[in-house]
Parts: sequence; C-alpha cells; structure tokens
Amino acid sequence: MRNKRQPRFNVDLSIRVFGIDADGRPFSQIAHARNISGHGAKLSGVEKRLRLGDIIGMHFGGKKTRCQVIWVVDAGLKQKLDVGVKVVPGQPCLWQEEIEAQKTAGVEPVPSREPEAQEKRKFARHRIPFSIELHNDESGGAPMSTNTADIAGNGCYVETRMPLPVNKILGITFWMNAEAVHTAAIVRTCDGGVGMGIEFTGLDEATQNQLQRYLETGAVESAPFAAGPERVPTSVFFLSSKT
Repeated sequence: MRNKRQPRFNVDLSIRVFGIDADGRPFSQIAHARNISGHGAKLSGVEKRLRLGDIIGMHFGGKKTRCQVIWVVDAGLKQKLDVGVKVVPGQPCLWQEEIEAQKTAGVEPVPSREPEAQEKRKFARHRIPFSIELHNDESGGAPMSTNTADIAGNGCYVETRMPLPVNKILGITFWMNAEAVHTAAIVRTCDGGVGMGIEFTGLDEATQNQLQRYLETGAVESAPFAAGPERVPTSVFFLSSKT
C-alpha cells in the first residue's frame, strides 16, 4: 500500500544495471528508467534474463544502490525485457533528485499501475527451456521438437533464424506431469532472424491456469537453460502431424 501512494513520473534516465543474471553469469549494461517513484522504477531494454527476487546493482549520477526485481515482462523487442524494481530497504534512491525536479516543475504524477506491462499479458512469462513439438500440416512429415525461449500459460517464444509469418496456424504438443497436451496455435509476432511469438489458441482457461501453475512451481527449473540469444536452430522445416 505504501508504494501505491508514492507519486510516479514518466522519465527517460540512462542507468547502468549490473549483477548476476538468471544463468549465473555476471552482466553490466545500460538500461532506461521509464517510470520512477521514491520506492522503485520500471526499467526498459534489459538484455539479460532476471528472476523475481533477484538483487541487482544500479549506478546513476555518481551513486550506487541495490534493487530487488519484483516483476519481469518480455517487451517483444528482440528479447529485451521490461523489469520492475524496488529499492532495497536502507539503500539510497538514485533518482530522488529527478523526482524533486519533476515536482518543482509542476509535472503531474502518472497513475500508479504496477507492473504497468502486466496488462499486455494475461500470464507472466518464464524464461526456461520448455520442450514442445511444432506441427505444420502444410509441410508433411513428423513434428519438429524444440525448446522455448520463454513460455506462459497462453503462449511461448521460440528462437529461430527462420520464423514463420504472423497469423500462421500451427499445432503444439507439450507435456505436463508426463501427460501430453495438444493445442491449436497461431504465430502472433515474427522477428526476422530472431524468433517468433506463439499464442496457444486451443487451451481453455482451466488448462492455461494449470500450465501456468506448473511453470511457477519450478517443475522445469531443474533443467539447464539451453536456449539463448546465441543459440538458435539452424533451420526450421515443420512437418505435419495430427494433433
């Protein structure tokens, strides 16, 4: 409740973000704070996978602080992320002077909707290598097995140099607790040379919720993350199979 009463302002601040990513590798990059309050910020352009609860460092205006990741959303721009962070108690707020400058200038605070990007997706995405099969009835033959780059209860992202066009209809098979689940699907986004976003159109709400819970319980987190920006299939020839 305390965070919701904090005035929030839309800005564009270049901030260095650093720490350990979800793959256990150190990283350091420039991200952009797009929305700030005295307790946290929305970051855009984050390139590394982060997990909820991760503590990351931030450097701005000659000062450093530590923040906790409280939400992560795939922004759909070549796998970059929008990330919500809150300042760790006892740590300084690096952008407090910018907040005071906004107030002094008479800038009207924006409504607090945290996370703002959650409205774009029904379910939070999990960046894990979840095994699926893709079926394309136009090509004939066996389905193609691959891993997702990220997945949620209503869709996934598959990295490939040869993504299918938007609105392409597919069949998807995946497994929950050793039980095969089949669904119709459609390509919603196509990033040339990078990958494609797929929506599961044949899953009812109960099955979507079941899949989301399965992902969130960490049932697949024990598998090493095999997919990443540097690893994509060398070809994509989809073969048909009835679902």
